[in-house]
Formats: sequence, structure tokens, C-alpha cells
Amino acid sequence: MIELSRTQDEEVGDGTTSVIILAGEMLHVAEAFIDKNYHPTVICRAYNKALEDAIAAIDKIAMPIDAQDRGQMLGLVKSCIGTKFTSQFGDLIADLAIDATTTVGVDIGQGLRDVDIKNYIKVEKVPGSQLEESRVLKGVMFNKDVVAPGKMRRKIVNPRIILLDCPLEYKKGENQTNAELLREEDWSLLLKLEEEYIEELCMQILKFKPDLVITEKGLSDLACHYLSKHGVSAIRRLRKTDNNRIARACGAVIVNRPDELQESDVGTGAGLFEVKKIGDEYFAFIVDCKEPKACTVLLRGASKDLLNEVERNLQDAMSVARNIIKNPKLVPGGGATEMTVSAALKQKSSSIEGIEKWPYEAAAIAFESIPRTLAQNCGVNVIRTMTALQGKHANGENAWIGIDGNTGAIADMKERKIWDAYNVKAQTFKTAIEAACMLLRIDDIVSGIKKKQAPGAGPSKPKIETEGDADGEQILPD
Repeated sequence: MIELSRTQDEEVGDGTTSVIILAGEMLHVAEAFIDKNYHPTVICRAYNKALEDAIAAIDKIAMPIDAQDRGQMLGLVKSCIGTKFTSQFGDLIADLAIDATTTVGVDIGQGLRDVDIKNYIKVEKVPGSQLEESRVLKGVMFNKDVVAPGKMRRKIVNPRIILLDCPLEYKKGENQTNAELLREEDWSLLLKLEEEYIEELCMQILKFKPDLVITEKGLSDLACHYLSKHGVSAIRRLRKTDNNRIARACGAVIVNRPDELQESDVGTGAGLFEVKKIGDEYFAFIVDCKEPKACTVLLRGASKDLLNEVERNLQDAMSVARNIIKNPKLVPGGGATEMTVSAALKQKSSSIEGIEKWPYEAAAIAFESIPRTLAQNCGVNVIRTMTALQGKHANGENAWIGIDGNTGAIADMKERKIWDAYNVKAQTFKTAIEAACMLLRIDDIVSGIKKKQAPGAGPSKPKIETEGDADGEQILPD
């Protein structure tokens, strides 16, 4: 079940609690049929039919929206993070999430956009100041300083950036390398060879007139000397993920060998490179990019605990924004979707023949677990609320009637602007029902070989069967 929640989080980034509640309820209602000796395959067939009809039901009530309409996007993201700890900062988090996901969105043709929030949006948490000072940078920020702060520039406007995935230092020999020095000057010759090798590497880079060189590997003092002599700033030992983001933000190409460098590999899309001291640490900023396809969300706050909580909520908000950009459809929140699905399945169950009818009907009832849990959390009378809700959904006229999570009142979700992303709901139903079916198909669970002992009873002695016994197995101790 934990894996179930993790899968939901990776796929759509929201609905992790709903999927556990729904899967648990599906297994709970199946228990009665297992006790009556229904075969698990029959129950699973009924559940899969119910899943198909549930997806068809939410397709009918789904409402398309314009992903370019910021007002609608803000309303949806805020309604999805309204239950979180930082709901008082809902406006700020929603703004940050929409700005970040819009920045990294890439058109993939046929009117579709791909938004990779895992690789191209970095959340940098810096304790201090107020949460209101958090912002989305049009570029990349990372916790590094230039190699030689006194000699290299810490602020460059419109920098030419070269990104490397190779060391700018003398290549060390293998473990068993032997060098035989016969004359005194041989040692000087070796050092000179090393200097010439590093100088050649630097000259291959310098002919492209860069302002900033960033490498994922090491950078020797000698290379630092040659680069600073020509007015080039350098940063070393950067994470690969950060290097990939810089490449996307400024249009550079990461190069594995300096002799393979071309003019097209140089990044010229950044407007400013700057190193700033925030608190006790130095941070490098590559910002004001012309067409940034990667960005950094800079979070400020009083403590690390607050920042961690805000980051978790921001991840949820970005996932919601990504889901809308990928599939711009909305369904009602507040349990209205589940009640609509439940009513549609109950209506259809009368047309199903055979023994699959009963598990199908039970699946319809299981969908009511979400609005029931909402009503319990609001502290209202659950039976009255659920009866009133069922009455309003029974005729199938208004699919937007649900529970307001703040007051527990039955209301129109359209008016209250309580929405859910279509992708999240569809994925929740699929994951919950498929997981329930998978668990139902398990014949037995082997949890250990120890049997329960009576209280106070001592351990029993091992019993070894003789050769004359039917199966020559050893019975393990209780």
C-alpha cells in the first residue's frame, strides 16, 4: 500500500491519500464476497468493468479549461493545496508553481506540452528573511563560488558560457605506473610536460573567448592561473543535474573534451552571471536568460522546518500545474466526482447479469468512501450529510454538488471554485482498483514460520521425522 502511494506521487504528484482510502475500501467491500466463496477473478472482473465505467463517467463531467488563463490556473492550484499546512501562503505558492512550470514547458507538437519538473526545476532553500521574498529565477542558482575569488570576476553581464564534463588538470596515471628518472633535469621535464598539457587544454578553451567556464570535475591551480590571466571566471565540481539545468537555461552544450569544442556549444542566452553572499554562504546566479527552459525557485523563510514544509507543498502545486498543462481538463472536487461515479455505477449495475453484478455494486458503494471521509474530517453528521448528497446525485442532474472541506456544508463546487485535475482523479481510480485486484489475486500471505503460542507457554522442542515417514522433511520448531 505504501508503494501504491509512492506510485501515485511519481505519476501525478497528488491524490496520495485518496488512493490509499479508495484501495482500502475496495478491499474492505470485497471481503464479504471472499467469505461467500466468490472467486477473486470474478470480483476483479467486476472491478475492472467498474473502472472502465468510472473513467467514462468522469469524461462526461470533465470541463476543458484554457491553460493560458492564469486566473483559472491559480484557482485550481490553490484549491488543491488548500488543505496543506501552508494554506495561508496559498497565493504565493500557486504563483511560484505556475511561473516555474510555465517556464520549463516545452512544445512537443500536436498542441501538447511536456513539463519536466523533476530535472529542470530546482528548489533552493535559503534560511533567513521572509517567505514573501521567495521568487522564481529566470535561470539557475547553485551553491558555489568562483575558484579564485580574488583574481576572477564575480559579476559578468551577457556572459559567454562553456560547460565541461572533464577535468582541467593533469591526468593521473594508473595504479601501477612507474617513472624512471635517470638525470636531474628529468624531473623538471616531467613538470614541464604537465604544464604544457594543461596550457594546451586551456588554450583550446580560450580561443572561443569565454567569460565563464564551468566543469563537473576538478580544475588545477595551473589551469586556474591561465584562465584568470585571460579574464575568465571558473567554477569546478558542479553537480551534473545543475550543469544540465544551466545548459537548458543559457543554450550551451556540455562538452566532454576541450578539443571537441565548437562555437555552437558556447552558451550566450544568459543576461547576467553573479556571485552573491547570502547568510554565510556564496551562491552563483546565472539569470535573466532569454529563453530559459530550466529555472530555480528560491525559497526564503525563518527556519529550515518551515522551508521543508513549503517545499513539499510547492512540489504538490507544481505537479497540479503540470497536470493541467499536459491535459487541461477539470473535474469537481469535494467528493462530487466520486458521488457522480458512484451514482452512475449504481444505475448501470441493474443492467449487469450474472454474479458479477454484486461486486460491481459494491465497487459503486466503495467510491463513497472519499466524500464520507471528508464529512468525518469536517465534524458534521456523516449519515445525514451522505444521505443528502446521495439524494442530490441520484437523479444525475447536477454532478457538481460536493462537500465544502472548511464548513462541511453541501455546496456547488463550481460556485466555491473547488476543483481537481482530471489526470489526478483518473490516475487515482486506476491505481486504487488495479492494486486492489492485484492484492485480491494473492492466495495467501506468508508472514513467517512462527506460530502463535499461548501466553506463558515455553518453546516447543524440534521434532525430526524418521526415514520411515512419508516425506523426509524436517519440521521447524514452533
